Amino acid sequence: MAASSAAIDGIAASALRSVLQRVQQVTERCGCESHRIRVVAVSKTKPVSLVRQVYDAGHRCFGENYVQELIEKAPQITNHLNHAVGNFESLSPAKSGVEPSGCVELAKHVSLNCLNLQFCGLMTIGMPDYTSTLENFKTLTNCQSEVWKALGIPEEQCELSMRMSGDFELAIRIVFPLPSR
Repeated sequence: MAASSAAIDGIAASALRSVLQRVQQVTERCGCESHRIRVVAVSKTKPVSLVRQVYDAGHRCFGENYVQELIEKAPQITNHLNHAVGNFESLSPAKSGVEPSGCVELAKHVSLNCLNLQFCGLMTIGMPDYTSTLENFKTLTNCQSEVWKALGIPEEQCELSMRMSGDFELAIRIVFPLPSR
């Protein structure tokens, strides 16, 4: 028997609540405030009905990386589709980016040569197969530090997006280590 549309849609709001609860738990253990963590709900390949349910549940930070889907979805969620996620392409399965050694050069290029863009941070991932270690995430936080220093901008103007739902708790613990006991 096929699940009803409402039952399927209920999964999205439930998943959001679960992620937010996990963020709350790990930030409490680390002694930081959960509002310092921004959860970006990635809408790529998801139907507007699921995105809308997450929006109706109160979430206001969405990401998309397919141009066609951005054009369709953004007006329906009151333009809260505000993060480009990964390659901003046309339904391409390709993944790319720069190695940590190239992040400063890329950030400088965007800041100096892409005048219609405002550099505001790095979107990073650990290991693509979710085998990230503490060292992987420390490397990403070092990239952030190198970039804001090289650009001469305040640290808070260089956000660091680290990973996805499979290992975000480890990423949070790197940025906000557990207090010494």
